[in-house]
Amino acid sequence: MNPLTELRAFLRAALVTPVPRDQRDPARVLRRRRWAAGVTLVAGAAVLWWSLQLRPGDPLFYVGTGALAATWLIGALVAGPLYLGRAHTRSGTGYARPVVQSLALGGLLLAIFLAGALLVAQVPVLRGPVDDLLDHARFGSLALVLLITMVNGVAEEIFFRGALYAAIPQRWTVAMTTVVYALTTIVVGVPLLVLAAACLGLVCGLQRRVTGGVLGPVITHVTWSTGMLLLLPPLLSSLR
Repeated sequence: MNPLTELRAFLRAALVTPVPRDQRDPARVLRRRRWAAGVTLVAGAAVLWWSLQLRPGDPLFYVGTGALAATWLIGALVAGPLYLGRAHTRSGTGYARPVVQSLALGGLLLAIFLAGALLVAQVPVLRGPVDDLLDHARFGSLALVLLITMVNGVAEEIFFRGALYAAIPQRWTVAMTTVVYALTTIVVGVPLLVLAAACLGLVCGLQRRVTGGVLGPVITHVTWSTGMLLLLPPLLSSLR
């Protein structure tokens, strides 16, 4: 068994070859999706900016991030119906819910980002803003921050790869949801977070295109984000 061949086959099934499906929104639903997505984007960006201006350990940080998750979720639900989606099975002869595939994809993405962190740790101008962002986990309740991270991961995918994705013309869905998702993080002021959002958004967008639903992107996102929260701080600390 050739590992490179297996990896190529996995990436092709997870990110390239779409599963057959037939999901078409009537015009009135599409209009509602676009209106709801626009309003939600403005509100979500404002709440994100406000919550990350708070000092680490401030109880209002939890209120702000909880409000952010609620904003994405409400916006997605108002926009219209959501779909879980299906993935290719390993045999290639059937379809299943994208659970194991998404866990593997999230783990692979996590490994790549942690490897990149080894380089970031050596550049003070890049490391400083990342440390400031992680201070919310260092000086607050890790358990609560972990819960918020997971909930926000679910909410973001339901909105960006659910409601927003369905509101965009099909030929532009992956590109536009990736760009918009990355742009919402600019307000945080951490360049590497924008880059991370672009990479994560691209992977989850491709996964959404393949599976036709939000379950795969949700699992991939939560696997990556919780792994980064738990593993990145000790990794950076060990490289001081």
